[in-house]
Amino acid sequence: MKTLMVFDFDHTVVDDNSDTWVIRCLPGQTLPDSVKNSYRKGHWTEFMGRVMNYIGDQEVSPDKVRSVMETIPFTAGMMDLLAFISEHKSTIDCIVISDSNTMFIDWILHASGLQAAVDQVFTNPAKINELGYMEVQCYHSHDCDRCPVNLCKRKVLELYLSEQSDGGVEYKRIFYVGDGGNDLCPTSCLRGHDVAMPRKGYTLEKLLAKLEAHEDNTSLKAKVIAWSSGTDILEELKASMQL
Repeated sequence: MKTLMVFDFDHTVVDDNSDTWVIRCLPGQTLPDSVKNSYRKGHWTEFMGRVMNYIGDQEVSPDKVRSVMETIPFTAGMMDLLAFISEHKSTIDCIVISDSNTMFIDWILHASGLQAAVDQVFTNPAKINELGYMEVQCYHSHDCDRCPVNLCKRKVLELYLSEQSDGGVEYKRIFYVGDGGNDLCPTSCLRGHDVAMPRKGYTLEKLLAKLEAHEDNTSLKAKVIAWSSGTDILEELKASMQL
């Protein structure tokens, strides 16, 4: 049976936030207050639509945006981890579930040469419109009150696992690797022999620690192992595969 690696992207695969990194393509590397102050909690994707519209208004070309996005740093050890996954595709499936967008993630993975490691990316769809501006849309709608309006990662993971199962693919173990508050919800569909891997010092680690401290905790069955670098994750993956 195969192993499934599930990754968040920002502050997990890459060591920054791709949605704020893009601001570097602007001449002054800053947004006007009118755009900055338009953000509403839980509505990040609509906010990013306004950011990309502003970037287009400043006549920043998609090629310029791409060249800036390709400079975002990978988290330490993550390139080695993805290289290992790409060398073991017969036994490891790998997906990304992210609140970034298709173009940013595609550009960044292709620039690193590691896109072969990732089987599928579930994120907000983006495209270049007829004006040459980048447009970002919400990934889906859902009825989960714990997640941002555009993306419930648990719903995505459950659907993926169901479709894989229908195709005859079951997973011996699932590793869920993330850092943020929106990575908590999907850990609730992990089983007792799966592993939730929060980044040390980030929100997900604190939220999982709170859950583990509750005696009546029923939502978290998975083992929790915190990580600081891709090397930590690779060691756990190799141990699981008995390599």
